[in-house]
Amino acid sequence: MPHRETALRLAAPVAALALALTACGGGDDDTGTEAKSGATAEAASPSPSRPVSGGDMAQGESATGKVAEDPGEVTYDVVAQKVEVGTEAEAAKAVADAADAKGKVLATAHIKYTHKAGPALTEGSDVHDGTTVFADGQRGGVLVGASEDAPGCEDPYDVESWKQGESHVFCETCVIPAGATSVEVHWSEEDGEPYVWKFPQKQ
Repeated sequence: MPHRETALRLAAPVAALALALTACGGGDDDTGTEAKSGATAEAASPSPSRPVSGGDMAQGESATGKVAEDPGEVTYDVVAQKVEVGTEAEAAKAVADAADAKGKVLATAHIKYTHKAGPALTEGSDVHDGTTVFADGQRGGVLVGASEDAPGCEDPYDVESWKQGESHVFCETCVIPAGATSVEVHWSEEDGEPYVWKFPQKQ
């Protein structure tokens, strides 16, 4: 699993969470305090040498993609099931210094991954590394350790055996601006274009 660089880490009481003001999600490591991965880069045309992938997905619609795993390539069905958005008060409680969460809320994306083809896995998976969360076009900041505690979410590091036909729900908890009108969950194959599930937010 690739490690994530953090610009700021604050130990939180009880939950032992840390707010890292870097890009939320697995793919690329960002070193800026407010990673703003532009939509222009995300929408770049795919290379002619690889199959076209990515695009907007309907809610409940699954994407199919391949991930280079150990011991071999695995085909997955991936679907973003839902995004749960909290309150500013909840965000303030999740970090050591409430001032760091001012004007922000927590967004927890639930993503279901189904092993469709390829070898059985015995030492974890990298499929979740392709997941990112955006709010109003801006990539969210990661909240370290929060996803594993969310109801209905599994810890990817606890999955040591994964066979064809089996599914797991992993989550990504991000810090996003309060009042965001749209939250998007992106998932992509390595070097592929992202599949995008949009979750409009009520105001």
